[in-house]
Amino acid sequence: MTDTNKLDQYLEQNLHTSIEELKTFVAQPSVSAKKHGQPECARLVADALEKRGFQVTVHPTEGAPIISAVRRGKSARTLLFYDHYDVQPAEPLDLWETPPFEPTLRDGKLFGRGVSDNKGDIANRLLAIDAILADQGELPCTVKFLIEGEEEVSSTNLEAFVDSHRQELAADACIWEFGSVDFQDVPVQYLGLRGICYVELEVETAAMDVHSGLGGTIFPNAAWRLVWALASLKNEEEEVLIKGFYDDVIPPSEEDLLYLKALPDTADEYRTRYGVKKFLGDMQGGMDLNFSEAHKASCTICGLNSGYQGQGSKTVLPAKASAKIDFRLIPDQKPEKVLKLLRKHLDSHGFEDVKVTYLGGGSPSKTNAGDPFVQLVVNTAKDIYGMPMQIVPMSGGSGPNFIVQEALQVPIVSLGIGYPGSAAHSPNENIRLNDYLRSAKHLVRVLNAMGEGTAH
Repeated sequence: MTDTNKLDQYLEQNLHTSIEELKTFVAQPSVSAKKHGQPECARLVADALEKRGFQVTVHPTEGAPIISAVRRGKSARTLLFYDHYDVQPAEPLDLWETPPFEPTLRDGKLFGRGVSDNKGDIANRLLAIDAILADQGELPCTVKFLIEGEEEVSSTNLEAFVDSHRQELAADACIWEFGSVDFQDVPVQYLGLRGICYVELEVETAAMDVHSGLGGTIFPNAAWRLVWALASLKNEEEEVLIKGFYDDVIPPSEEDLLYLKALPDTADEYRTRYGVKKFLGDMQGGMDLNFSEAHKASCTICGLNSGYQGQGSKTVLPAKASAKIDFRLIPDQKPEKVLKLLRKHLDSHGFEDVKVTYLGGGSPSKTNAGDPFVQLVVNTAKDIYGMPMQIVPMSGGSGPNFIVQEALQVPIVSLGIGYPGSAAHSPNENIRLNDYLRSAKHLVRVLNAMGEGTAH
């Protein structure tokens, strides 16, 4: 059996060195929305893997490079890590206390764009690997990495890559890019992600904006036209009115419902953190909130644009209007079908002039909580956190894990460094060093257990 105390001691003694490596990743901007710095960051990550004895290939794509890497272990059992080195834009810059690409330590936290999502997890995986190599000289199981640079822009080139590299990426299980503790400091195991269909609706009613006194009662108004189209999509009870939208929905299992009932009530935490006074449908919290957060499909207006929005007044009739909308999908809804249903709905309601542009999406995915690898990851947490991970059947967010799951047919789990105050995608993104250390300790136990053959 492995001496975990010795491994923990190594992790504690080398925490600072790992954080310094993470700082080098963060200091290299890699903003996929702006196509800025991705090749340079890919090279940094590839070099870090090569330093650990991995066979690394940096694959060019039509967008950002994709990294694949492998190091054979004592056991042929194989664990795949999926991560991404791209980050969200740092704007608004004036809200950062320190520059986003100048990682800064203060109050036991590291601040910088990408420290939580997802460069911190990459560095954390490497720290765990360092500890095992220093102690054992080899990995207990074969480890592979799949690291892309376009996750924040819908992973445009990932599906084709995974499909054409199935043998190279083949594994027994996969650890996804994120993981966290909840607001009560309980480690959380997210076993699924909702899908997403993200679209932009646009309507143009004239060649130019018009004086509202001239056109207000004789010309069609693009803003009103769009508002009416949007109003046809959902009612006040939050039901999506697109015919066929719910046809493919699979309700959660009895097991899922039991896990949801066991989750803590987040109502007060959400009210405090987000400043909301009430929840939709007068939900009070508890099971209703836990269920609705991730097990309901949704239609959300993410942004609206039309007419004059500057200071003061301007009497103008807008010629153009647009809205960005996301549909969050649950098993077994598919974005391609939702897109077709949306077009059909608009046409049947007299909105043939509303243009629909698909901006990206992906299918929902889910791993069975009873899978032996899931239970391994859940239970090895107890040694670090004093309790097993709390299982959350589905997360409200979305990501490309359906690509890996469908192509490789592997269980996918979450394990990482996050916490509710990490501010991922926001100014002052940060991680707590204690979470970083605990995640690495958890991970070495998972890797050793894989090598001992006690997984899936």
